[in-house]
Amino acid sequence: MAISSQPKLLSDAASRWLVGTIALVLVVVPVLNLLVPADSALHLSSYWVSLLGKYLCLALLALALDLVWGYAGILSLGHGAFFALGGYAMGMYLMRQIGERGVYGNPVLPDFMVFLDWQELPWYWYGFDDFLFAALMVVLVPGALAFAFGWFAFRSRVTGVYLSIITQALTFALMLAFFRNDMGFGGNNGLTDFKDILGFSLAAEGTKSALFVASGVALIGGYLLCRRVVTSRLGRVLVAVREAESRTRFLGYRVEHYKLFVFVLSAMLAGIAGALYVPQVGIINPGEFAPLVSIEIVVWVAVGGRGYLYGAIVGALLVNYGKTWFTGAFPEIWLFLLGGLFVVSTLFLPRGVVGLLQRRRSSHQPSPPSPSPQAAAQAEEGAR
Repeated sequence: MAISSQPKLLSDAASRWLVGTIALVLVVVPVLNLLVPADSALHLSSYWVSLLGKYLCLALLALALDLVWGYAGILSLGHGAFFALGGYAMGMYLMRQIGERGVYGNPVLPDFMVFLDWQELPWYWYGFDDFLFAALMVVLVPGALAFAFGWFAFRSRVTGVYLSIITQALTFALMLAFFRNDMGFGGNNGLTDFKDILGFSLAAEGTKSALFVASGVALIGGYLLCRRVVTSRLGRVLVAVREAESRTRFLGYRVEHYKLFVFVLSAMLAGIAGALYVPQVGIINPGEFAPLVSIEIVVWVAVGGRGYLYGAIVGALLVNYGKTWFTGAFPEIWLFLLGGLFVVSTLFLPRGVVGLLQRRRSSHQPSPPSPSPQAAAQAEEGAR
């Protein structure tokens, strides 16, 4: 079965450039923040360190979506749910670390539970006072939800727009559930007022830089893992599923198993992104489950270039920086600008920014010279 190779083949040079650039940034940013004096023009404030760390987490989230959308053809409009679940798992750990330093001074119950007159800690909060347990839940909870959802959806052969609608319904249902105070996750206010992580104050500049570096390392690791998947035999099968699922199934491949594997892996990466995001922004609430969040992730991937992996990273960084600028310069119309960006990308940049750059690069490369008529005749005579 012929498979379209278009821009889905990953460039080794582009991968090395991406990893090298991120690694360089991971060194430069902490140096400018911690070692350069605050009165220097080269000093980078802690605000920018946290903001850049947030961008790296969102880039990892976009990478997770591109893995399933760009290579398996699964357009998930619910990846914000996996991101939020990972964030809540980390937020629960951070809340347990507050202890008696909370407003009500309760050593066990978070402030919102004391305010709501809860008498004991719910069973599903047990274990979150341990970092390793919380880190395990960061990947297991989103992975388990993705496995349960994918098991029924893919075995039922739900595809296309129907699958997208179901994923969006999933994240919307979770948003409504987490808004409830009796769920034990802080209701509308969510989880906030975090103090420290692993004994280090979240307000300290060194902690902010360490979280920034951890986000960058996670992004590099996630990219290399995804690249390993899509360039393997598994990746070729995923592309075949995207291009012609029925024919791939007819050839004997258990399509639902391949889709389920990559969907669960993508959800786990999204959970890690959420866990690193929360301590840097200082809050996690049900708004992260909103369908708009998941749609924004699709915009990032589309703008950067679906099916490149590094295109998703570029798109997430560009759009989120633009969002930061637009919300300050045009706070009332930035959503319209974001929507217009998606429309323009769809109509005029079907392969995103990365695809445009690759096309321009290919157009400037000289074509191989055509053989002369005498050479062509000699080659034909030799073939006879």
